[in-house]
Amino acid sequence: MKFSYMIPRLDFTAAGKASTDTKRRLTQIGLPIAFIKRVTIAMYEAEMNVAIHGGGGEASVEVGTDRITAIFSDQGPGIPDIDLAMQEGYSTASEEIRNMGFGAGMGLPNMKRNADELRIDTEVGKGTVVTMVFHIEKGAS
Repeated sequence: MKFSYMIPRLDFTAAGKASTDTKRRLTQIGLPIAFIKRVTIAMYEAEMNVAIHGGGGEASVEVGTDRITAIFSDQGPGIPDIDLAMQEGYSTASEEIRNMGFGAGMGLPNMKRNADELRIDTEVGKGTVVTMVFHIEKGAS
């Protein structure tokens, strides 16, 4: 199964659609709740980053027999210093975004914590592609 989603710039209601829809689909196929929670948290963080920092973009999710792969891409400003951006609490979100309850600097750390594999391809001025892989344990249901 493969699904695609558009993530509009600064649209916080639409920016949760991919993670919410994926949660529903994974629940329907009977995957463990703890696993679904990890996938949903990481995807939501990625969606918010695309909406807030990336100027909007897209997500694609592929559900295989042994893994789920979620790819988020944008054509935003890119990430100049990935090591810095991976630090808990570091954020480039505007004061307005922070006042709305976003931009706490936990997006990338939460993605890393919840994904089994995390790859960030970024180029300043060109955009970012985040790929997350979640391994489905054999016998898990």
